[in-house]
Amino acid sequence: MKIALMGTRGVPARYGGFETAVEEIGAGLVELGHEVTVYCRKPQAGPESYRGMRRVVLPALHRRALETLSHGGVSALHALRDRPDVAVVFNAANAPWVAAMRAARLPVALHIDGNDGKRAKWKGAGQRYYAVATRWGVHAASEVIVDSGAMKAETDAHYGVDSTLIAYGATRTALSDLELGTLLSPLGLTPDRYHLIVARFEPENQVCEMIRGFQKSGSRLPLVVVGFAGYPGAYSASIEEEATGDDRIRLLGAVWDQRLLDALFTGCTSYLHGHSLGGTNPSLLRAMVHGAPVVGYECVYNRETTGGAALWFTDPGCVGTQVERAEAERSMMRELGARGRARAELQYRWSDIALQYDEMLRRLAARGAVPSERPEPATSELQRG
Repeated sequence: MKIALMGTRGVPARYGGFETAVEEIGAGLVELGHEVTVYCRKPQAGPESYRGMRRVVLPALHRRALETLSHGGVSALHALRDRPDVAVVFNAANAPWVAAMRAARLPVALHIDGNDGKRAKWKGAGQRYYAVATRWGVHAASEVIVDSGAMKAETDAHYGVDSTLIAYGATRTALSDLELGTLLSPLGLTPDRYHLIVARFEPENQVCEMIRGFQKSGSRLPLVVVGFAGYPGAYSASIEEEATGDDRIRLLGAVWDQRLLDALFTGCTSYLHGHSLGGTNPSLLRAMVHGAPVVGYECVYNRETTGGAALWFTDPGCVGTQVERAEAERSMMRELGARGRARAELQYRWSDIALQYDEMLRRLAARGAVPSERPEPATSELQRG
């Protein structure tokens, strides 16, 4: 089949979970014999193909409220001329383009992050748009994809659909002790002698809050923070301000070297995970598959992903307590890390996920442009949003 993947910044993956998913799913579909086109945003230059995927680089308006939507629009126009057998659109913000492609009788699967509209960066009109767009998108699409059981339950109940659950995956980079030390030493780090945060600087990821909790601990190990803000603002500034004055806290910024990032996960004493929205989180999976012991924010999504193999916190004050426990009970933390890695290697393999996409997309292509038989929402639900 000819398959189009759109709605993200594209490949190679250099931003977040959707981009990583597109790269791994797209590469897996190529290995299964499909022709895969990935729509990428300027200025992400690169070769015409990557890991067997065709790259189509198109412009976008570089403004927070319009970047995704504008790039989705030009991608949809290109796809309508290119005529793939089926398209997968990531991000419910692209709902208008899903509807347009469906009207042109192109089968479209929409991958939603059901809580995207609740992110702090979307306020007022942005939140209202996401509410309308998600409702519109799930009923316009041929198929709706969610990435966790909790998200499926929420989506199906709220929108009256039967969504398809396909999780994210994780791939382990095996590193010898020598390789691990060689990668970490230029940063002044020693394996099992630092704590780690990897997250975009967004309020719902609680980076600043975790730093505050860490500062209250008696930890003698450094806290290494990997992350950045796509659009810097007050929250990212508060992180830098909070870290100032505590020599234990090291802000590395973005780390694009994927082998180094895997080494950071592999060598940490604990991985602090504060993500509070969404389903299966890619950073959490990456930590797990590399055996990083997880100290996580307690919510249904993180419990589902880890299978409970973590220490938990519910407020910043608990972070310091759990960090101290992680340092005092090393054997317990190693056991948690081993349990997490075993779960990730069994439940979250990209090869299995690519096969699930293959099955779903073949079904959509065979169905063609036959309208979905999923029920429309009741009038009262439309009014509630």
